[in-house]
Amino acid sequence: MALRVGKTSCRLLFIDTSEVNIDNLHFSLSMKIRKQLSSGYTLYILAVFFLIILVLFHVSKFTYQRGLEGLSHEGVIRLELHVTYLRGVLEKYESLPELLATDKRLINYLMNPGGRDRIDALNKYLETINSISDASDTYLMDREGLTIAASNWNEPHPFVGRNFSYRPYFQEAMQGQLGRYFALGTTSSRRGYYFAYPVRHKGEILGALVIKIGIDSVEQSWGHRKQDFLVTDPDGVIFFTTNHNWRFRTLFPLAEDTHRRIVESRRYPNATLTPIKIVEENLTPYGRLIKIKDEDSFKTRTYLLQSSYMEHAGWSVQILSETNGIEKMVIVVNIMLSSVFVFGGLLHLLFRQRRLRLNEVKKIEEHSRKALEDANERLEVRVYERTSELTHTNALLRQEVDDRRKAELALKKTRSELTHAAKLAALGQMSAGINHELNQPLAAIRSYTDNCKLFLNKNRVEEVKWNLDQISELTERMARIGIQLKLFSRKSSGMMSVVPLHSVIDGALEILKPSMKNAAVAVSVDIQPESLEVKANNVLLQQVLVNLIGNALQALEEQTRRYISITAQRSKKGVMVAVEDSGSGIHPDHLPRIFEPFYTTKKSGQGLGLGLTITERILKDMNGAIQVGKNETGARLEFFLEEALADGNE
Repeated sequence: MALRVGKTSCRLLFIDTSEVNIDNLHFSLSMKIRKQLSSGYTLYILAVFFLIILVLFHVSKFTYQRGLEGLSHEGVIRLELHVTYLRGVLEKYESLPELLATDKRLINYLMNPGGRDRIDALNKYLETINSISDASDTYLMDREGLTIAASNWNEPHPFVGRNFSYRPYFQEAMQGQLGRYFALGTTSSRRGYYFAYPVRHKGEILGALVIKIGIDSVEQSWGHRKQDFLVTDPDGVIFFTTNHNWRFRTLFPLAEDTHRRIVESRRYPNATLTPIKIVEENLTPYGRLIKIKDEDSFKTRTYLLQSSYMEHAGWSVQILSETNGIEKMVIVVNIMLSSVFVFGGLLHLLFRQRRLRLNEVKKIEEHSRKALEDANERLEVRVYERTSELTHTNALLRQEVDDRRKAELALKKTRSELTHAAKLAALGQMSAGINHELNQPLAAIRSYTDNCKLFLNKNRVEEVKWNLDQISELTERMARIGIQLKLFSRKSSGMMSVVPLHSVIDGALEILKPSMKNAAVAVSVDIQPESLEVKANNVLLQQVLVNLIGNALQALEEQTRRYISITAQRSKKGVMVAVEDSGSGIHPDHLPRIFEPFYTTKKSGQGLGLGLTITERILKDMNGAIQVGKNETGARLEFFLEEALADGNE
């Protein structure tokens, strides 16, 4: 639509209806609003909305409960199948030890132990019995718990000659009852269930016959895509599960005495016995709903936990069924039901809007002509007013653009000055660091030079050559120090490698050897084990040790007992290397600031306060850390690095 104002053509103008007196048009629009947004209709819409929410809530709840019911029913069936299978496996062998314990061969041998030939015959006899019964192992123990014959006598790690008196199944058998026990074999490290029965003669218990059955094959046939099975022993330890990450862990934390008893019985050697991370638990009519956080993917999964108790074995067979399928089903049902409601609401609005629009169109057509005439007259005035306002606004915008351009130039200049100031500060810090780090090698060179003069006067040429070689190595090391100190101002890109601790400590002591000799300081080095290696940069690690040992030397200048100890050993944080001295120690007031640049408590001329700062930066670049350790006398500084493990070992 185009409107002509004088000689100016203007398209798409905004009409301010508040200033146009269009009575009839205003009347029709007001009637439309009153019809669509009347209070009665609004309450009707709100009531329908809340009704829909209520229906969706109950439908979601009903769907979720039906899903849990179906999941619970399926879990009960699977649980009964597996419990029945496990009971069948155990009952198959339950009476076998009692039957074999009456064998006269076993009784005669326990009463009259024989020589090597009789032992071999008994071993072969037990091997035959074990093969026929399809058990894992069969062996005979005397009353002291010593295994005197076993079916695995011909294997690399036989039971013969081993004492298992600490096992609960043997202790129960020696009390005259059938012993039952599940554990990892201390010899084979394989899971197995043990049956033990006493061998008697005239009421006297001579020993025990033990049968071990393996149930590892059962675990392979229990897997299911949305379900996890697990079996816990009487103490709550998971020893059998389709989720390998849960094996030998617990659903809930163990009591201290229970944990101690399991460790002492060697039931699960090398097992952590840590609980699975259950973040939430709710009780429902269909079982317990638990949320478990996966420690590898950090995702939380919801399971329906159902369990069945096996009385004789003391086991609790449990099934965990994922509920994400139920949740997806609830979402699908809600989406479908919401779609129906939305479609119905759209149809209702469409028909209502059509009816209202037909009524309004008739009224609008009657008053449109007169309203347009009045509007045209007022638009001519408004075009002139708006054109004037736009011209003024454009001028203000041009001024704002100029101001912002000037501000941007000032900002660039400020950034350049800040960058230059930062470069000057880093250059000053690096210069001070170089002055500090070169003092020790220079002192060593001075000592070797004095030695050369003495040896030349005595015509000891070989010693002179050796001292000159040391001076050459120290000058090369000083050149490396200049490169290393760049790490203090920027991140190092040095290569990490496997570094033997012994060699790098020897190198640092070699640099400081003249200073230690002049100060009459005794140094001890203790590395456990001797072959301990770390992931580090060889030159940087040697610089760390030179800094720490040098600080210890300066701390012993006024001490009568001068002793420095260097130790290295494994710890929870990695490999810990500690340097401690017999000096006066670090005052507690200085501890918070010892790693700050240029902070020092030494006498004037002895240091700039950069040694520990550089040391801390080097260790951070090597993924390490440093801290002040506890020591009764003197100072102790400890730093940690990652251990370099051999290939294939953990």
